[in-house]
Amino acid sequence: MKTLQQRKENVAILSVASNSTLVVFKTIVGILIGSVSVISEAIHSGMDLLAAVIALFSVKKSSIPADDVHPFGHGKLESISGLVEAALIFVAAFWIIFEALKKISSAQAMESPGWGVAVMLASTVINLIVSQKLFKVGKEAESIALQADAWHLRTDVYTSAGVMVSLAIIWIVHFIFPEPNIHWLDPAAAICVAVFILKAAYHLTAEALRDLMDVKLPEEEEAIIHDVIVSNKQAVHGFHQLRTRRAGHFRFIEFHIEVDPKMTVEASHNITRIMKQRIREELSNCVITIHVEPCDGSCTDLCLAGCLLAKDKRPRLAKSH
Repeated sequence: MKTLQQRKENVAILSVASNSTLVVFKTIVGILIGSVSVISEAIHSGMDLLAAVIALFSVKKSSIPADDVHPFGHGKLESISGLVEAALIFVAAFWIIFEALKKISSAQAMESPGWGVAVMLASTVINLIVSQKLFKVGKEAESIALQADAWHLRTDVYTSAGVMVSLAIIWIVHFIFPEPNIHWLDPAAAICVAVFILKAAYHLTAEALRDLMDVKLPEEEEAIIHDVIVSNKQAVHGFHQLRTRRAGHFRFIEFHIEVDPKMTVEASHNITRIMKQRIREELSNCVITIHVEPCDGSCTDLCLAGCLLAKDKRPRLAKSH
């Protein structure tokens, strides 16, 4: 049975292969029929291909264990690659808009728009299938790179379908009117493609920056950590300084707990071991650091905010020191 890492790499390779094929066919058909929207879709698929290559690279490298030079692992490679990818996509989108605006006022008749319809239909079906596979494995592995690649392909599904409809309209109207003046639909569809690309690039940038800036884990995940701590309140008197962050598919969690000052080192170690085990049962790929402190009554505001002792004991404990 294949490991999760092998499945990640295999689906990333599938994405590279499918995008390479689509880039070739879209470029050939776009040039042959003179369609700026099909050519813009070829560029879009080229960006998807770049995304797939970056995703494959980051999936392979981000899972490398921590070493002396990278003590926190290589997880942020996924976020860095996503940021680079987003920057290139912004450039491509603005280039498409620039070219489409030049041609929208002087759009020329295209030859055989049916070929454009065919290649866009193939693109829609292929990207829908591959994106579903990427989403499935990406969510299971919590891989930002694979999920970003999946969103790229899912965007391509919608834009390809939009271009296919515009070309189909041009194709059908050609059978009704000898010289229909609707060729502006082609560059207009290209602009719509670019808008979708810009939206995807914006969300990808925000996602990559969030992890690079060490934003805390989602509230629902921090709530799980909180519940694990509180469930041990018979032994843990309080906690504070909960800090979390994410690097790729790795989660980094650290917090302080306060215990009876007479507790043995062995007993306190067992408590932290149990807490780590329970957190890892709920959240995968966790690096957890728990600092143990004696609850000696030297209560600060920070300490009281996370106090787990009964309320009737807090004032007496605080006043006794």
